[in-house]
Parts: sequence; C-alpha cells; structure tokens
Amino acid sequence: MLSARRLDRRTTLEAFLLLLFGIAFGYVEAAVVVYLRRLLKFHQNYAILKYHVYLNLGFIEFIKPAHALLLNHHIADIEVARESATIVMLLCVGYVAGKSPLQRVGAFLISFACWDISYYGWLRILDNWPRSLFTRDVFFLIPVTWIGPILTPLIICTILLVVGIWLYINGSLRRRSAIFW
Repeated sequence: MLSARRLDRRTTLEAFLLLLFGIAFGYVEAAVVVYLRRLLKFHQNYAILKYHVYLNLGFIEFIKPAHALLLNHHIADIEVARESATIVMLLCVGYVAGKSPLQRVGAFLISFACWDISYYGWLRILDNWPRSLFTRDVFFLIPVTWIGPILTPLIICTILLVVGIWLYINGSLRRRSAIFW
C-alpha cells in the first residue's frame, strides 16, 4: 500500500507528465499544420471564405464551407481522419493516466488543454502565426467546421486545464481515501 506522501508525489509527477505530453503533442500538431500550409500554399485568411453558418455564438461559428478548406477533398478527408485520431489518442492517454473515472476525465482534459494551448504557442514560434489573439482560425472540422478568434480556444482550454487538474487531484484523493478505509 502506498503512503499518502508517496501518492501525492506520484500524482504530481503524473500530472506534470500529462502537461508535458500535451505540450509535446501540441508541437507535433503545429508542425503538421506548418507543413500543410507550406506544401499547399494555403492562405490563413478565413474571412474570405464563403460558407453557410449553422450557428453563430459570437466567439465561435459552426459553419459549412462552400468548398473544402484545404481545396482538395482527399486531403480534407485525411485531415478529418487525423483530427479524429488526435481525439482518440487524447482519450487513450486520459484513460491510461487515470485510475478512477474522475481522474481519467481530468487526465483527458489536462492533455487536451495543454495540447491546444501549446499548439497555438508553437504555431507562433514556428510560423509567426497567429498575428493576434483575434486572428480567426479553424478549430475543428468534426462534425462541422468550427471557426473563430484564437482567443476562444485559449480561454476555453485554460478553463479546461484548471478543471482537469482539479478532477485529476480530486480523483486521486478519492482513490487514496478508498485505499486507507
């Protein structure tokens, strides 16, 4: 049986490794986007796109573009599959890293939030983009395209990170009390 002190150190180390994973995965994601933009000579100005708006919340729009965002349906399909694989990978990390349902959700949120926040940080370093927090970007393509200012995912993911850390630690505390009782 682990002591409470050792369990606290272990939980802290695991949470740090989830943060590190998210940051490293954010780099991988940013590198892929930089490659795609350079290889496809893709312009990042989404304001010029023609699209149908399903729902506009002001800080985020759910849309259907008039044409594939990457101007090639095959590449766009691969990108949707890559995006799906990213979520599956983050879910798997969350499941493996957590020992209770609460911790698993927390682990997923930590890795997801760090991945998304660091993605924009790495894009800024690698490609000098985005120019501002109000630069528009495509957030997701599933189930429809989500677009809005960069500030939106940064705020949402900061909240998810705080909630994820709380869930991860609280899930550990609940598990610890179950061990000792």
